[in-house]
Amino acid sequence: MEYLYILQQAMVWIITIYWIYQLVISLCSLIKVKDKPLVEDKEHRFMMIIPAHNEEKVIKDLVYSLQNLDYDKNLYDIYVIADNCTDNTAQIAKEAGAIVYERFDETHKTKGFALQWFLQQKIEEDAPYDAFCIFDADNIVDKNFLKAMNKKLNQGEDVVQGYRDIKNPSDSWVTAGYAIFYWTMNRFYHLARYNLGLSPLINGTGFMVKFDVVKPDGWQTKTLTEDIEFSLKRIIAGKKLGWATDAIVYDEQPVGFKQSWSQRSRWTVGHIQCLHEYTKPLAVAVKENKTVMNFDGLLYMLGSIPMFVLTIVLLVLNIVLFLTNGMSVSDLLWNAVRYVVPTFFIPILTGIMIMLIDKKPIRPMIKGLILYPLFLGSWLLINFKCLFKRETSWEKIEHNVSKSIEEMK
Repeated sequence: MEYLYILQQAMVWIITIYWIYQLVISLCSLIKVKDKPLVEDKEHRFMMIIPAHNEEKVIKDLVYSLQNLDYDKNLYDIYVIADNCTDNTAQIAKEAGAIVYERFDETHKTKGFALQWFLQQKIEEDAPYDAFCIFDADNIVDKNFLKAMNKKLNQGEDVVQGYRDIKNPSDSWVTAGYAIFYWTMNRFYHLARYNLGLSPLINGTGFMVKFDVVKPDGWQTKTLTEDIEFSLKRIIAGKKLGWATDAIVYDEQPVGFKQSWSQRSRWTVGHIQCLHEYTKPLAVAVKENKTVMNFDGLLYMLGSIPMFVLTIVLLVLNIVLFLTNGMSVSDLLWNAVRYVVPTFFIPILTGIMIMLIDKKPIRPMIKGLILYPLFLGSWLLINFKCLFKRETSWEKIEHNVSKSIEEMK
């Protein structure tokens, strides 16, 4: 019995130390750091790349927003990869002014394969670009996006994530959940680490990569979360990713719970795939490089599914100790409170804090704030389900919100 108690206390300390570490890092998002000095002063040439599968309802808005960026129009081109499309995506994108590449491959349908296919062609052409930016077809882009990314290139950064905002935050409690989650990640994860000299992560869309980075090997990813995979490979190589708060992209999120469940399940499976592929290389990088950046990257991997499993084991262990008279009723209740409060109440306070700091309107988000613990709780159920059943097939998320960048302002 004593060894069970010792094991329980060890787990408590591991989880506590992990979350204290995350809290300390998060607080660094509140400090202001000096802007990095310029290493060159140049207006770079960009490819704006949009992988799109059956996105006829929204592709025009994105192309138009990119055409109206506050940047020399001769220094960037807009490419749409019409990937296995069966609708009018390619035609609408052409009419809107994009350069369209059509791709048909029924066995390799994901975004990662589309990027690999397109970028390999541009590498072989030795296309005259300094960098490229990746967007999802449902995005719309702030007019200062390229100015901000060009500045990052001039500061010597070669992979930079922009600020991922939400196109439809108040459409439902589900979209509100996404919005609060991404707003929290933007400040308390990405900005905090950038301020400390650690590495943020690529976050799916609205990011920039220097063309030279992919020229040796192309875009080589194999998991369902190609953004996280690309980020981890850079961190393993000892390369920090950058962050640009003022390079803003608005992203549409699923309104219904069923689509959200499917999307987040795919993300969780992708995380599990990355866990299998990159945990050991991250651990080796920590040992060899001895940097906090590599350690922080390893903690990111261990902080998703492994920390979730550890928490479940701890909850089960508490019940076992109680049933075998190794824990009193008051101790069991206290432990339950310690888990329930952080899971169901602190996220609401965190969401309110983020909206106050970043000056987001709170009133339209009240329902989303109240139900935010349900959004996060459903993610825990998704994680649990994916431990035993993993769907690796890609399923399209329908995008229907047509908005201009002026409407977002």
